[in-house]
Amino acid sequence: MNVLRVALDVPVATLFDYRTEAASQSDVGRRVVVPFGNKTAVGVIVEVTGTSTIAPGRLKSAVRILREEPGLRAADLRLLAFAADYYHHALGAVVMAALPAPLRRLKARRAQQDQGRLALTAAGADAFEQLPTRATAQRRLLQAVRRAPLDYATIKASSPQASRLVPQFLARGWLRREPPDKKPVRGAPMSVSGPPLTGEQAHAVAEVLGALGRFQPVLLLGITGSGKTEVYLHAMAAALAAGRQALLLVPEISLTPQLEALVGTRFPGTEVVSLHSGLGEGERLANWDAARAGRARIVLGTRLAVFAPIPELGIIIVDEEHDASFKQADGFRYSARDVAVVRARQNNIPVVLGSATPALESYFNATNGRYRLLTLTSRVGSALPQILCIDTQSEKLTEGLTPALLAALERSVTRGEQSMLFLNRRGYAPVLICAACGWMSGCQRCSAKLVLHLKDRRLHCHHCGHRAPVPASCPTCGSPQLAPLGQGTQRVEAALKERFPAARVLRIDRDSVRRRDAWPEMRRRIHQHEVDMLVGTQLLAKGHDFPHLGLVGVINADGVLYSSDFRASERLFALLMQVAGRAGRGATRGTVLIQTRFPQHPVYQALAQQDYRAFAESLLAERRQAGFPPFVYQALLKAEAPKLETALGFLAEASRIGAKLQPRVTLYDAVPAAMPRRAGRERAQLLVQSDARARLQQFLVAWHDALSRASSTRARWSLDVDPLEF
Repeated sequence: MNVLRVALDVPVATLFDYRTEAASQSDVGRRVVVPFGNKTAVGVIVEVTGTSTIAPGRLKSAVRILREEPGLRAADLRLLAFAADYYHHALGAVVMAALPAPLRRLKARRAQQDQGRLALTAAGADAFEQLPTRATAQRRLLQAVRRAPLDYATIKASSPQASRLVPQFLARGWLRREPPDKKPVRGAPMSVSGPPLTGEQAHAVAEVLGALGRFQPVLLLGITGSGKTEVYLHAMAAALAAGRQALLLVPEISLTPQLEALVGTRFPGTEVVSLHSGLGEGERLANWDAARAGRARIVLGTRLAVFAPIPELGIIIVDEEHDASFKQADGFRYSARDVAVVRARQNNIPVVLGSATPALESYFNATNGRYRLLTLTSRVGSALPQILCIDTQSEKLTEGLTPALLAALERSVTRGEQSMLFLNRRGYAPVLICAACGWMSGCQRCSAKLVLHLKDRRLHCHHCGHRAPVPASCPTCGSPQLAPLGQGTQRVEAALKERFPAARVLRIDRDSVRRRDAWPEMRRRIHQHEVDMLVGTQLLAKGHDFPHLGLVGVINADGVLYSSDFRASERLFALLMQVAGRAGRGATRGTVLIQTRFPQHPVYQALAQQDYRAFAESLLAERRQAGFPPFVYQALLKAEAPKLETALGFLAEASRIGAKLQPRVTLYDAVPAAMPRRAGRERAQLLVQSDARARLQQFLVAWHDALSRASSTRARWSLDVDPLEF
């Protein structure tokens, strides 16, 4: 009798043993159907052994090992096990989260090998460009096969109309069938040469290529517009030429199509796939399969793609490595950037971390020799923009805009240049207020204000999703004098349209790009200069190249400075440097105007100098003196409950348990979270800190085990290792 040790998607830090008569070591990593409670579940076999701590008579039998397809490799399981151990999350939940959703369900996939795959023809590509926007189903189906050929079952899963449309498209010659036995691409791929490299780019490429075949973390510190992407492309070309695959991680879904198009142009004939939450289940599964089978030689993705099975991985690149989007905020709280470094070490390959404003931890690692530091200090083909501050204390604002900024916008329109206003708050106004009694529209389920969205005449909570109609009068005093307070992107958009009626204004935020095809169409309009003014949130700040954009205005940047988080100034500097980097990428030098009440603040002074390294060195000196990361290591024990007293009581007991472990760490007092109430739950937290990572991890292992064995509580708790939010 063999015993299978199975990882199941349950929040318990243990594996489950099942007996089977026919299993071997080759089954490790395969999916298996097992009984669990009163139902059956899908899990992944982590180990095949001959013994179990459970008595043979109590062992349940596995229902079936799913051998129709390859399982996860030993290297995949090793990475997932590391992540589960380091972030103290249940291994089963980590392993199953790394699988596409269809593979986590009981219903087996239909065999794909006998049906071949469907590919887009040249006629189909032309048809896609000519189809009207309202032809949603047809465009979605053609878009699905635009990136790579897909099997019919996957296409059907991504489009309810597939069974009707596929025969039509085949008859029209828009689609063609590919043979089912198409082999993965091997050897040196065909690549198209890009623009000539600058001296700094050529040096960076040579250094990265010299690290191929061995573990080497590289921090590529390049100012915006310096051509970091070109370095990435040359590095990927070398990895592909050596018969390896490449993984490129980006922080935002919106950047993936843009990079995918660029990579596809540079590597024609090479299969490129994307992995991100914006894909349909079928398309994501097909792309995951292509990566696992080795057909896809380049994998582009957001956070979770760091766990994608890539058997011949030769290089990992993390673009905008400083971005907080790489850290999962709830559930399995991992950092994709840090996991990428571990994966590179496990696979003995280089990892390139690129940014104009690296995380202070990454910069510290580069200055102390743990990472190789490469710099790009000059823009390619254009000069750095001029960054100026407008003191709002001496200016009269109109809908949040100063006369100086309005005059600059007027000049930009007159010159035929594009301009952009950056405001990191969507909606019409941050809050609705009563002029008579001061009532403000607060969320009943969160410690936050309800944001006014004028288009649907509703109040939205951007934290829990609660929505409510705009009241006709004040709920407290009955006064009808309700007015919006502050500016959101909708309000600024309306103000610009009123002030500049001839200008073509486009708003870009999570509300306006919600429709699947919205952002590609907006990007096309921007590049073809069909837009004069952009209004947007940080969706516009990252990685976009708008050649006609000459002016950037920043509204209400000071809000970040009021935060008690010690990373506030670092984040503000990084965000505004990214925003400023959108300006002046064409023939003329760009201008960036920042509205602020504190023009002499060190952050704004550093921005004017555009010297990240000087700013980082000053922050490191402050952090060293204050005893903050990267000079210490932290973990945050979070608890939430119906009542705040329950959450704080659990954390107080957790602190007492931790103190009994005789730790060589510092346990701070439990406090309410920065947002004490969210979605109807009260939240609190307790900080643990040590000057040694290994010492902190040793304590967390014992502490987590003790907390898991403690008596049950009404508080839900979790550990956040290396937290970014407090």
